[in-house]
Amino acid sequence: MDKRPFAGTFERIDDWRWLLPADSMPGMRVPGIVVASRRQLDELRADQTPQQVANVATLPGIVGASLAMPDIHWGYGFPIGGVAAMDLDSGVVSPGGIGFDINCGVRLIRSSITRTEADPFLARLISAVFTFVPSGVGSEGKIKLNPDDQRAVARKGSRWAVEHGYGWPEDIEVTEDRGSMDTADFDAVSDRARERGKRQLGTLGSGNHFLEIQEVETIFDEAAAAAFGLFRGQITVMIHSGSRGFGYQVCDDYLDVCGKAAAKYGISLPDRQLACAPLSSPEGRRYLGAMAAAANYAWANRQVMTHWVREAFEGVLGRSARDAGLFLVYDNSHNIAKFEEHAVDGGMKRLCVHRKGATRSLPAGHPLVPERYRSVGQPVLIAGDMGRGSYVMVGAPGAMETTFGSTSHGAGRRMSRTAALKAARGRRIDQELFDKSGIIVHARERSTIAEEMPEAYKDVDEVVETVHMAGLSRKVARLRPLAVVKG
Repeated sequence: MDKRPFAGTFERIDDWRWLLPADSMPGMRVPGIVVASRRQLDELRADQTPQQVANVATLPGIVGASLAMPDIHWGYGFPIGGVAAMDLDSGVVSPGGIGFDINCGVRLIRSSITRTEADPFLARLISAVFTFVPSGVGSEGKIKLNPDDQRAVARKGSRWAVEHGYGWPEDIEVTEDRGSMDTADFDAVSDRARERGKRQLGTLGSGNHFLEIQEVETIFDEAAAAAFGLFRGQITVMIHSGSRGFGYQVCDDYLDVCGKAAAKYGISLPDRQLACAPLSSPEGRRYLGAMAAAANYAWANRQVMTHWVREAFEGVLGRSARDAGLFLVYDNSHNIAKFEEHAVDGGMKRLCVHRKGATRSLPAGHPLVPERYRSVGQPVLIAGDMGRGSYVMVGAPGAMETTFGSTSHGAGRRMSRTAALKAARGRRIDQELFDKSGIIVHARERSTIAEEMPEAYKDVDEVVETVHMAGLSRKVARLRPLAVVKG
């Protein structure tokens, strides 16, 4: 990452949006727009991350603007927190605009258990979850997929997991896109990606992935909270994970393919990490098919983990998961490209929307919102750090009007992993969290806890306030961490 301060000029649109004009650098086809408070914008200027917003604006077929959410930070090609919508005829697909962890996402499980009821069991619950759900670098799960199963997972996503007993049919109803993309093409997936995915289904992984037992601390919107089945003092479980080595390998494979495609089709790029292929090209279609297969793997992965969380709770509580009210609230994706209808120049147009470290935010009445939530809007899950908290929000009309139905996905990093390890040297972050807030932390490696220390992240309260005030999503509930498994 280039640590030089960004020298470009932003123009104020309003208190929560800032324009990077299309003449800021040669080749920009559209302006850049960053959703941020003034303080967040000043912090963003500390390095060259805004340059990535400008670079994305040079891609062929980009529509409207190159967008960035307030959790924006440096990424591969695209910034993390970046959104770009592409015209289907003239546009491109870029693996860097989706990311290595394809369909990394967040899901929230509610319960009928209160904090008071859970307190005597909390340490046992998180220990059981840590035992039931494999985590850590290179972790392998309890499921070994044969070639036919691999193909079925890549085609069916969450449905494969439920059909094999890992979950309930109603889980699919409240998973984004019902937990599968029908454009998946397993034949476009390399043998190396298949091998990496063979033993990782139902595993948390490493890095910023987590599984967290939480308490609903604050309710902001009683009607939406009631629709989502949330109440103050309630125990919830949040899972943050993606497509593991399967998705990483798909991205890695197609960065090479798309780099060659960009040269083949005469696409000039300001950064080779923006490797891309026309949406209509054979290379672009193959990548989209492989990406969808990885997305389906990720949905199945989170679904299997949901099943094992329920089993862990059953073992500790001595009652069924249904009796404990362990129902899925929603599952959000945040590293993915999707074909969607959006308003462009006064009419509706089908676009390919890249969301990298950004999540979909659909308002009440939108046909893609699950029927049970359609009267209030789509649940939006914004994960924070393990010391401060996370949020449940609801989709708002402003997202459809200004960000192609997108909002933030999390707090966003403010410190690299190397810098976090340096800052944590000589400290026991897990002990600090327990002593300060009573938060129990489990991880396979102590270095993971150091890399994920709360100080390494932006303040999720500020990120959430920004998207709330900008009209991209509305606050529903704040969730306080009680016990955490880090990947």
